[in-house]
Amino acid sequence: MKTKECNKKVKRMFPEHQELIHKLRHDDPHFAKIFESHQELDKEIAQLELNPVNLINDDIDSLKRKKLKMKDEIYKILSQNAQAG
Repeated sequence: MKTKECNKKVKRMFPEHQELIHKLRHDDPHFAKIFESHQELDKEIAQLELNPVNLINDDIDSLKRKKLKMKDEIYKILSQNAQAG
């Protein structure tokens, strides 16, 4: 997946928290790591889904669940920081 496409996905993920995401990616190493891992996993899933043979692959479902857990953690951190800020 191209970086530009990935950036568009990120902007659509939590549009109300774009400034906070930018700040936390710069200031919070834990958040930055989770955020980057989420993006990398998204790219990996997209690549796997390009091959029709992989569409019935249980590994993709597992990766999607892992990505969703990361997204939940990202949202939790964003919510905590939004309330504190």
